[in-house]
Amino acid sequence: MKYRNLGNTGIQVSEIGFGTWTLALDWWGKKLEEDESIKMLKHAYDLGINFFETADMYGKGKSEKLLAKAFKDMRSEVIYSTKWGYDMYTANQIGHGEIPQKHNPEFLDFALSESLNRLETDFVDVYSLHNPKMEAIENNALFDRLDELVKTGKIKSHGVALGPAIGWEKEGLYAIENRNIVCLQTVYNILEQDPGRVFFNAVDTRANNSVGIMVRVPDASGVLTGKVNEHTVFDKNDHRNNRKKEWIIQAMKKIEKLKPIADSHGWNITELSMKYILSQKEISVLLPTVTSLEEIDLFAQISDGNYLSADEKTQIERMYENNFDMPKLLA
Repeated sequence: MKYRNLGNTGIQVSEIGFGTWTLALDWWGKKLEEDESIKMLKHAYDLGINFFETADMYGKGKSEKLLAKAFKDMRSEVIYSTKWGYDMYTANQIGHGEIPQKHNPEFLDFALSESLNRLETDFVDVYSLHNPKMEAIENNALFDRLDELVKTGKIKSHGVALGPAIGWEKEGLYAIENRNIVCLQTVYNILEQDPGRVFFNAVDTRANNSVGIMVRVPDASGVLTGKVNEHTVFDKNDHRNNRKKEWIIQAMKKIEKLKPIADSHGWNITELSMKYILSQKEISVLLPTVTSLEEIDLFAQISDGNYLSADEKTQIERMYENNFDMPKLLA
């Protein structure tokens, strides 16, 4: 396992992290029991993964409690990244529907205290706003309070985790350019490079390369790992229902055009797609979707320092810019 700095914090994070929402929710077609979840967390640590990303919303605190059980006696050896901002304490979520947000200093203090209790820890390494809208990003009092919490030691750093259906490019750019964040979490993969590339450029122009990008959905909802194809039928609770069949069909055709690059290295498409992400210097940590021990093994071995050349990255970016020479889907 290779490690990188999280922004300019000096915190060394494994290139491959563990996103724990699959442990608390059945939104990926599989429900995991507690014993299996804890076994997966410990197995990931044994393979060198030290970065565990979660949110208070995941199972209403369930994933935070699982982390506490798995790493109760080794807190100093793992990095906890959790998120806040949804009022899960007074509102009930129906299906995948959004519940009210409370991104204000008062709720921040309350939510942090609750997360610290569930995680059974005195501090959180990374504390991020969860799917914030621009109103929250522009709230000076909120970010002043986050900076104060860093000074007190209750959080080591803070960041912003973007939600594409809620707040996206403008919110991310404002946070990078105007807030004292150390990380920005966004969707980014070889088939969906925007707005990730916009954020990379913004990070490059910021002094001391002080913001690290956390990548989620690196597998394009399973298309790049072979778990999803044009014949896949999703369960009604599966979060991937938002992927239209037409999009999946075109994605499969694009993958065929990427195979020669993968073959030239002796890689499969999963390896190519993950190594493409890790070839970007702005990336601090990649968060694949994991639902089994075998998937943890698969993703962990990809972090080996053997990535793409600058020319190969440029080639893939040009392919993306030309939509892999395919007609664009109508909105």
